[in-house]
Amino acid sequence: MFERPQKGERAVLVHLDLYSDLNREDLREFRELVISAGAEPVATITGSRTSPHSRYFVGTGKAEEVRACVEREQADVVLFNHALSPVQERNLEQLFQCRVLDRTGLILDIFAQRARTHEGKLQVELAQLQHLSTRLVRGWTHLERQKGGIGLRGPGETQLETDRRLLGDRIRQLNKRLTRVRRQREQGRRARRRAELATVSLVGYTNAGKSTLFNALTKADVMVANQLFATLDPTLRRLDLSGGQSVVLADTVGFIRHLPHDLVEAFRSTLQETRDADLLLHVVDAASEERSEQMEQVNQVLEEIGARDRPQLLVYNKIDQLTDVKPRIERDGEGHPLRVWISALTGQGLDLLCEAIVEVLDREHIVRHLQLSTAEGRLRAQLYERGQILQESVDEQGNWIIKVELPASEWQILDKHEDLTGHIIGIDQNPRLAVMGEAP
Repeated sequence: MFERPQKGERAVLVHLDLYSDLNREDLREFRELVISAGAEPVATITGSRTSPHSRYFVGTGKAEEVRACVEREQADVVLFNHALSPVQERNLEQLFQCRVLDRTGLILDIFAQRARTHEGKLQVELAQLQHLSTRLVRGWTHLERQKGGIGLRGPGETQLETDRRLLGDRIRQLNKRLTRVRRQREQGRRARRRAELATVSLVGYTNAGKSTLFNALTKADVMVANQLFATLDPTLRRLDLSGGQSVVLADTVGFIRHLPHDLVEAFRSTLQETRDADLLLHVVDAASEERSEQMEQVNQVLEEIGARDRPQLLVYNKIDQLTDVKPRIERDGEGHPLRVWISALTGQGLDLLCEAIVEVLDREHIVRHLQLSTAEGRLRAQLYERGQILQESVDEQGNWIIKVELPASEWQILDKHEDLTGHIIGIDQNPRLAVMGEAP
């Protein structure tokens, strides 16, 4: 293993175009990741292959070229814009005689630097340990022996077994702590539902301007920086809209191409705010030439965390960097908001965005009258948990007659598991819209 300097690391970047890889990484974005991690890119080595080399990933000739560059530039670390296997990392470190990190390790390092809250630190540590668990062997190869078995067991194998056990114990401990955090967050979500507060979550590609928009809408002081993953820990604030309506606005971590699976798993409690939101504001960098690809990557991550079916409103940000683009709301054929063009930095179009949020939330809420028997107490409890009970009474047969307001998405989830169609005895007016509700 190699000791890491506190700062000023000189980094050699390695990027290959693999013909067998349909989802190729972006070299420019990789450089931004390296700079965000605090390293100084001193050289970039590129190449192309039909498929990765089994030993060095880049092939023997290219590996020698990288080694010579490391010696010439006196580099501290070599960063690969690809996912390396533990064996490839070990072989490359032995050849270069310096630290080697792949794209996943680099992103994990950035997250470790950004974590501020107790929950964020727990989540990052869990992701790092899960990633490290496949790479323990490289620190103890000098203790291994060629043979094993009774009487021939080397100290390296004993040390590895000890490390794996300690690592497993720590991972289980972190999972228990994060389970308690998830319960606390769920209590907060239930309290917001009881207070009739909808949750609006900001999602989008990293550095799309989510935190700037969050600050502009809520007058908060969340850190804003022109770098990838400036925001890591989620922040929630109350946002007052027109007509006396209020929502909880959540600023979340940005997404990126091929977000490491370990991070997605570790941050599930944080991403739960996105999965349970009444509305997702998908913030898009309108000035980016790759905005279509970035939107696709965000939707892929939403699919992975189970939030793809949540209502979305596209927010095209940074119109101040475009010419002849004015703030506006784009609507579909039925007049429903689809996209809002704004500039969070200058404040252009923020009033239109708030107007669109109110319209979408109003459309997504429905009110229904349900009849439940006394044997369906569990379903009644779910209605109290997921929706807002506007009125409740008991008929002559002892059945509950409940008037409930539910987000359309919550109704679909309940209906899928409980088949509520047979319980509907009336569809009432939505109190926010004062128009006749319709079944989805």
